[in-house]
Parts: sequence; C-alpha cells; structure tokens
Amino acid sequence: MAAGMTFGNSAPDASPYADEGPYGTPVVYKKSGLTRRGKVAIAVAGVAIVGGGTIWFQVHSAAVAKDEKEAAALQIQMKKLELEEMRIRNEQATSDKKAATASAEKIQAAVDKCVKDSSSQLDKGYGSPPRSAVVADCKQQYETADGSGMQAVGSSTLDAGNAGGGGINSPTLLGLVAGGALAVALFARKGKKADA
Repeated sequence: MAAGMTFGNSAPDASPYADEGPYGTPVVYKKSGLTRRGKVAIAVAGVAIVGGGTIWFQVHSAAVAKDEKEAAALQIQMKKLELEEMRIRNEQATSDKKAATASAEKIQAAVDKCVKDSSSQLDKGYGSPPRSAVVADCKQQYETADGSGMQAVGSSTLDAGNAGGGGINSPTLLGLVAGGALAVALFARKGKKADA
C-alpha cells in the first residue's frame, strides 16, 4: 500500500511526505498588498516628494519676493530719475526764461534809445516819418539782431537750399557708388571667364 493512502476507517499515516488533502498539496495564497520593503520604499518616496515640494515652494517664494523687491527698487530709481529730469528741465526753463527776459530788456532798451535818437526827425514837417513808422523801423532793426531771429533766418536759408535740389544728396551718391561697384564686378567676372 502506498504511503498516505488509506482504506476504511484507518487513520492516515503521520508521515512527513503524506499529502495534506485528497487532491494534493493545497495552494498557499499570498496576501494581497505590498510587502514590508515596498511599503518602506513608498514611504521614503512620499517623504522625498513632500520635502522636495516644500523646499521648491520656499525657493520659488523667495525668488518671487526677490523679483518683486527688485521691481520695486527699479520703479523707485525710475521715479528718482524722472524727478531729476524734471528738476533739470525746470532749471533749464528758468535759465531760458531769464535769458529771454534779459534779451527782451536789452532789445527794448535799444529800441527806446533808437526812438529817442530819431525823435528829432519826428513830425517836423511834410515828408517826415510819423512816430509809429520810426518805432516799427527800430523794432525791426533790433529784434532781428536777436539770436532767435538769426536762428530763424539760418534755418530758412538751409531749407531753401535743400528745396532747390541743385546738389547731390546722399541716396543718389550711394546709388551711383553701388552701381559703379556692380559694373566693375561684372566686368571683372567676364574678364575671368574670357581668360579661362
């Protein structure tokens, strides 16, 4: 009789090689889920992710705060520069106003002196100029002697010179030079082909 086989009411052998059940060795099912090593790995990965995220958030927040501070400092510097520019413009305007006032006073003094010098010729008889004509002549004489009048005359003569179109302007000169260079390059190339 084979080991582990029993007939009737007899008790099974207590042999270590005997089958546990009538259909062979029972299948042992493992527990579903992670092993202890897997649980430790997941815990370590979770701690690393949370720690890394926290550190990244702190670094990002610090960088954003630093950028905001730099932007605020830049705005303050821009405001300071604008104020400095306004101060310089105000000083320039004040000095220009003083210079204009001084120039106007000089012109008015010269006109008054001219009118006073010419007053001996006023209304002396038939053909003598009236006072208004003498004043207008003196104003015209001294107001055009001012620097602003000279600048106006200078700019008007420059514009008149350009309007005539008698000279060669820079685009025309540039076109002539470029055309000449192109012609020289073509002739040089044709000369190389003829030699070959």
